[in-house]
Amino acid sequence: MTAATSVKRIAVLGAGISGLTCALRLAEKGHMVTLIEGSDQLGGLGTFFDYEGRTFEKFYHCLLPSDGPLLALLDSLGLLDDVYWKPSSFAYADGTDIFALNTPVDLLKFKPLSLMDRIRVGITGIYGRIASAKGLDDITTAQWLSHWSGRSAFIKFWQPMLEAKFGDRYADVPALWFWTRFNREKGERKGEVKGYIKGGYKHITTTLASQLKQLDVTLRLNTRIRSVDLDEAGALLLETDAGSEFYDQCVVTLPWPVFGQVAGPRLKAASPKTDWNIDFQGVINHLIFLRRPLTKHYWLATPGLEYPFDGIVETSTLTDEADRGSRHIVYLTKYLHRDDPRFAQPETEIQNTWVAALQKLFPDLKTEDIEAQFTFRAPFVEPVYTCGFMQRRPPEVMIPGRVFLATTTQVYPVVTSWNGSVRQADRTLQSLG
Repeated sequence: MTAATSVKRIAVLGAGISGLTCALRLAEKGHMVTLIEGSDQLGGLGTFFDYEGRTFEKFYHCLLPSDGPLLALLDSLGLLDDVYWKPSSFAYADGTDIFALNTPVDLLKFKPLSLMDRIRVGITGIYGRIASAKGLDDITTAQWLSHWSGRSAFIKFWQPMLEAKFGDRYADVPALWFWTRFNREKGERKGEVKGYIKGGYKHITTTLASQLKQLDVTLRLNTRIRSVDLDEAGALLLETDAGSEFYDQCVVTLPWPVFGQVAGPRLKAASPKTDWNIDFQGVINHLIFLRRPLTKHYWLATPGLEYPFDGIVETSTLTDEADRGSRHIVYLTKYLHRDDPRFAQPETEIQNTWVAALQKLFPDLKTEDIEAQFTFRAPFVEPVYTCGFMQRRPPEVMIPGRVFLATTTQVYPVVTSWNGSVRQADRTLQSLG
């Protein structure tokens, strides 16, 4: 920036990957940036914990070859050479039987479905790769999948996985959500591969923090945002644990329900069409360190009611031993609403019931195979999508010239992920000019 008058004081609210990206790009343009985060770590769902001299993610992550915006960010940080790729596979548990589902031959061998249903599910997959997204936001995933796969295949195969993700709210999830998700996972030219980065996702946030400090960005951790509002003259006023401050602009990357709680009355009045009633799903991740491998599959879906978790993610099929040690890492994951009583289930109960269910699926898993266990919860992971969500989705510009949004709510219809958040940050920054 050459003209001093073009330099703005900008607050970025929330230090997940979207907030970090926004703060970096704004600082690179010469703005005076303050990044405010309520927790003691950067990274949002990419936060970590220390164990035996290494750091591990609380919530599992991976890269896909199609993650262009995230890979571009890593390239700009000089981290692209630290990314490595490995073959990946998916499987489905029907009771205690495990079926690989990665190739057409696998699908033909999938005994839980009749031969005709297997063929129709395969046709659904083929059509899903070539179908247009037009109109898919206005019909439900259940309608779309029932039409192409048939009702019996939907009830047996698709519905349990949708219920595992959205509970009893699955019926209103738009088909556009499924189409986007399916094509991210299955539309890879490189085949079924996933990536990880040397040193884990902490390596990314540490590098970003270093860059931000070099650009004189003010980092405020453990700072709760109390209010985001406008004063009587229309100036942007933030109330935080650090006090009251005026900014020229702010970029909000907070979870939508959290922002709804701190958005002040004048701000809400200035944006009367904003839908503040978008709800979010949460997640429980129970992480187990094992002394032996559990499964060869990266992701094993467990949608049956006999399992208290939705899926088993063995990230050690993807990561190098240099990043995890000799242990094998398994995440048991359950998506559910933060008001669900199971979300507050004591950690010891989760350990006992979830491991017992895991041992029913893997009877050879012994107690002595478990090195350690940890339970992590996040109340706001992604929106509970409804038909016509594109109309509910708040725009990037909430108040022209003042308040801009780069939240998970804007990411739709792109898959909620670090890549989706970086992509959204880039879109929002374009609206700032």
